Amino acid sequence: MDIVETWTGRAACLLQQAMRLTNEAFAERLGVSERTVSRWHANPGMVHRTEVQQILDIAYEGAGETVQRRFALLIRPPTPRVEAQALRVAIAVVLRGDDVLLVCRRGDGELRWQFPAGMVKPGADPATVAVQETHGETGVHCTIRKQLGERVHPVTGVVASYYLADHLAGEATNLDPLENVDVAWVPRASLTRFIPQAQLYPPIINALEATA
Repeated sequence: MDIVETWTGRAACLLQQAMRLTNEAFAERLGVSERTVSRWHANPGMVHRTEVQQILDIAYEGAGETVQRRFALLIRPPTPRVEAQALRVAIAVVLRGDDVLLVCRRGDGELRWQFPAGMVKPGADPATVAVQETHGETGVHCTIRKQLGERVHPVTGVVASYYLADHLAGEATNLDPLENVDVAWVPRASLTRFIPQAQLYPPIINALEATA
């Protein structure tokens, strides 16, 4: 049996492929959320945290020889580059008065504040995904006001669709502690203390200034 020294997003997804499991079934096998597995697909180069490394070690060791052989064949040959356009995320910029909703994400050995977001499956409506993922991550119900545009994200390389949304109900709560450290309502005037202005999609800045 080969030893996986370091589990990355790509290696985890290849283990899923070797097991021939859907995102939902793989997430259930590992005891994580389906949203977490989707993020691994979107970030193949990410290095998992220690506790996730251990979860994947256990899954691999218990998968059986057939799956392990299949995994070895998958991980050794070069993997064709996946075009960024094949993956899409929906991002919600949720307003409540003068505040905007942020989540503090774990990843790559550091913490990053960002807007709630989720992967868009083929055929799904990105606006609906933005609303559903916001509620799934934070417990906040929101409604889409308008689309702000889309771009190829400069960090992840996926197509990102941005939506301006209004808070309807619900307190901000961290409902995905495996991926997130915290969620918070942040004064929009202080947003750049959490997300550097250079990383903010310009239409977001314009929209926040126009609704101030």
